[in-house]
Amino acid sequence: MEATSESTRVEREVAIDASPQTVWEFLVDPTKATRWMGMTASLDARPGGEYRVEVIPGHVARGEFVEVEAPRRLVHTWGWEPGADGEANAVPPGSSTIEIELIPDGDGTKLRFTHRDLPSAEAAESHSHGWDHYFARLVVAAGGGDAGEDPWIHGDMS
Repeated sequence: MEATSESTRVEREVAIDASPQTVWEFLVDPTKATRWMGMTASLDARPGGEYRVEVIPGHVARGEFVEVEAPRRLVHTWGWEPGADGEANAVPPGSSTIEIELIPDGDGTKLRFTHRDLPSAEAAESHSHGWDHYFARLVVAAGGGDAGEDPWIHGDMS
């Protein structure tokens, strides 16, 4: 996994041992999506459709789909709903943008990922840590393996 991070942007390039169509399904099908990230997901993969994932208890990412070009390009907005305590998040729903390109690479796929418009270097660093964790799980799940239960759901953030 190649990793770069500008001050308000996270970029990753991930090799996955699965076809672009298979990887695509893990990005837009709620049942498959929660095998690598999140406890529940509501994904209406069409422009204007809802993107909503309860990633861990009390942390819900929400946005809307902007571009949907199966199985090669997916763009949606992203941010966090206020926590259970009602406190606003530094990255509110829909305030940042995620772009994903799926590029055929032999028998597999190169996933090119950009998360832009983050409000600060701290937000980019926090999201970098999260995306690294979840992309490692996506590689396993989309590649046909079992990523197992996400330890972050129970607070093990190591």
